Amino acid sequence: MRIPRLFIDMPLSSGEVILLPRDKAHYISNVLRMRAGGSIKLFNGLGSEYESRVIEITKKSAQIELLKSIQIENESPLNITLCLAVARGQHMDFSIQKAVELGVSSIIPVISEFSNVKLEDSRVQNKLTHWQNIIISASEQCGRNKLTRLQKPLAFTEWLELDTPMKRLILHPASQHSLLDIDVQNNELSLIVGPEGGFSEHEVKLAEEKGCISISMGPRILRTETAVVAAVSNAQQLWGDLN
Repeated sequence: MRIPRLFIDMPLSSGEVILLPRDKAHYISNVLRMRAGGSIKLFNGLGSEYESRVIEITKKSAQIELLKSIQIENESPLNITLCLAVARGQHMDFSIQKAVELGVSSIIPVISEFSNVKLEDSRVQNKLTHWQNIIISASEQCGRNKLTRLQKPLAFTEWLELDTPMKRLILHPASQHSLLDIDVQNNELSLIVGPEGGFSEHEVKLAEEKGCISISMGPRILRTETAVVAAVSNAQQLWGDLN
């Protein structure tokens, strides 16, 4: 039977007995239906996974013994920064989830011309918290012990002005280039994917003037979440760890 994995935002050390935060205790008691003696794996995003055992559990609290630390190296050798134009709720959520599963190192939400979601100041923190929870859930499921970094949202023009040594690619269906034409250096890559309506011609032109390379994912127009999966998967097959 598959042993549950749980992210805990606190220091962890083998041999310790810890008290889970109330929300986590509620989850393993009422959702996972765990009982005393059950096995669970904990991680805190620093690279190690801890084989653990439930000592005592109620609906509101849980004591966990950390038995053994295991260093698991399953991060991709390809450092991908995914710059993701903000899309409607479920499309954005799906894109973030799959990006984490596919090994993306960092995600930058970008507000582009055709983004149909406006992030007002009062909503930004709520959105970031929601997206961070998706990253945590996806990491728990897929076995990653380091969390994908989530950066603050940027306007498209702000993203263009970032000082980065990474090769930057912008998805554009009219491009004559594909990933096969790209030479990735230092195992680093920045990839920007547009919203449902894609990028405007003006945005693509600005990006190319700033040294970005436009690439196409083939002859068909892809939904934004499909484009994320296709582009990241292909990049990982070419330069990362997908066989």
